Amino acid sequence: MIVVCPNCSAANRLDAARAHDEPVCGKCGTALLDGKPVAIDDARFERFVTRNELPVVVDFWAAWCGPCHAMAPQFEQAARKLKGDAVLAKVDSDASPEAASRLGIRSIPTLVLFRNGKEVKRQSGAVQAAQIVAWVKAAA
Repeated sequence: MIVVCPNCSAANRLDAARAHDEPVCGKCGTALLDGKPVAIDDARFERFVTRNELPVVVDFWAAWCGPCHAMAPQFEQAARKLKGDAVLAKVDSDASPEAASRLGIRSIPTLVLFRNGKEVKRQSGAVQAAQIVAWVKAAA
């Protein structure tokens, strides 16, 4: 499978059976699947979502949003629990409005699940880590 590096955006070929084995980028040496949300912007959004063969969950948020801040630790916890099974990413919809606009994001926080670059489902509002994990696994 292909996994996009969270640091340099290089596409890395990875044996799916080894996704839980702490793989690193062949170009820059950064951990590919470290269980932490990846911050992406408009410039990296398309490549990150379309090239990753693992499911990608994107949290659209903003710095001024109270519910977004309340959900942030839950999203981080979900990223740890889904390590190797999905990639969790965050897009600041104020700093990167193009992706949010193109997807018609009307409220934040909004989670969008992508598989092979296609939107599979979305969820608006703050949710707990267990709900995020169950939501992602239900789409598998």
